Amino acid sequence: SVASMPVFLNPFKKHDVSDFEGVYVPLGQSQRHHSVVSAAHDRMDSLTKDRSDEKKLESPSPDPAGNSYSAYTVEGLRAEIELDLTASGHDTAYDRKSKVINKAIQDIGMGSYQWQLFVLCGFGWLADNMWLQGVALTLPGLTSEFGPSVTHVRYTTCATFIGLCLGASFWGVASDIIGRRLAFNATLFLAGVFGLAVGGGNSWVGTCALFASLGVGVGGNNMGWRYLNITLGAITFVMFICRFFLFHLYESPKFLLSQGRQAEAVATVHGIAYKNKKTTWLSEEILNEIGGTAVIEEKTKLSTAEIVKRNLNKFSTQRIAPLFSTKKLGLMTVLIWFCWTTIGMGYPLFNAFLPQYLANTNTDQPTAPSIVYRNYAITSIVGVPGSLIAAYTVNIKYIGRKGTIAISTLITGILVFCFTISADPSFQLAFTCLEAFFQNIMYGVLYAYTPEVFPAPNRGTGTGIASCLNRIAGLCAPIVAVNAGQTNPKAPIYASGGLFLAAFVAMCLFPIETRDKQSL
Repeated sequence: SVASMPVFLNPFKKHDVSDFEGVYVPLGQSQRHHSVVSAAHDRMDSLTKDRSDEKKLESPSPDPAGNSYSAYTVEGLRAEIELDLTASGHDTAYDRKSKVINKAIQDIGMGSYQWQLFVLCGFGWLADNMWLQGVALTLPGLTSEFGPSVTHVRYTTCATFIGLCLGASFWGVASDIIGRRLAFNATLFLAGVFGLAVGGGNSWVGTCALFASLGVGVGGNNMGWRYLNITLGAITFVMFICRFFLFHLYESPKFLLSQGRQAEAVATVHGIAYKNKKTTWLSEEILNEIGGTAVIEEKTKLSTAEIVKRNLNKFSTQRIAPLFSTKKLGLMTVLIWFCWTTIGMGYPLFNAFLPQYLANTNTDQPTAPSIVYRNYAITSIVGVPGSLIAAYTVNIKYIGRKGTIAISTLITGILVFCFTISADPSFQLAFTCLEAFFQNIMYGVLYAYTPEVFPAPNRGTGTGIASCLNRIAGLCAPIVAVNAGQTNPKAPIYASGGLFLAAFVAMCLFPIETRDKQSL
């Protein structure tokens, strides 16, 4: 049996397979994950049917069922890798070995290591959303202390989005160069440090610069806004400490492989198995058999230029063209990108400035700050169940993903318009709560549905461009809010509602429903 995981005090410790006794078992004696084996069998059968006029795949060690493919031989594993390579479009020593590592990790399955990592990854999502809300809550205080107008202070949000765009672009590539572990921890560290620094900003421009720096880490009145940012910064820093010191994060095995550190990559997979109290068949010998011997291991290593080229290649015409290979897929691609763009601008036009709208600063009877923040908190809480409802409705027959996202987006757009009918705090609270509830349904489905509609080899490209368009539109939202808000304070809200309704129309035209269907 596998012993319990020791406590690691050094977050940068390098590992060797000898650190994890009792983990390795030969491939022929291993217990591979049933879903991996089943999927491989299905793909082999499909390939055989598609090439019925060709010679069927043969294996020197057929399994008991009489199939030519066996998951418990190197030949069978090699056949699985060949299928994966065909789908990916890359075939180098690095690609072959990384596919083997993928199989090994899949066979280990979900365990305590992944669940803990799941929670720590959640810290990043929490920080991202927390700071967007924090900036929105800070705007009234910045106007009160530094004097920018109610409309011009919205450029603070623009500065934050600039940081988010730069951070999203930089860390995606940097993680392939400096390693996932360092990037994973550095993002929260930067967000925590600059979040604390925001609380000490001595001018509006300086505070905007700090928010922009904070955004790179994240991808009331008088002292109130300072206390808020110091508190959020402290929370972010505590999350960084939990990531860095209380959980031993292994470096990504594929990153280690790209650096030519094959032995460490194998040791990392052994460490994950050790943490999960499982075994693994992965060894350097298997990697060398399928991907090349250690003598030519240098070919596995990717240079910085090659890493950057591979990241940029995700957005090349060769990667984008397959998204338009059929009329149906092409239409789906255009519509989903349109939705990400319109929602990317519509969401911050309303939500990023919601505390200002709730304060009714442009009316004769502004709402008291205590009422504003109370209503904002209630709105945020009421929105939480929306994601849970979405998880249920997407699997209902005749509704599915398309119905859920279209209906929730339509209702969201209507509720945004309804918000402008009255300045009464109770009226506004009712509609912001409903809007937040349906908005969370919309966003929850959008995040889950988008990768499902793209074929696996080009999924990263499709979702990556969607995310990029979303960020760019979000960056433009404060500019629209500033200029439109000068002529009519409600204009940004009308624009937000209109964008949500435009997204609804596009969703009604979605040609693909993914309910009960396996992604390609």
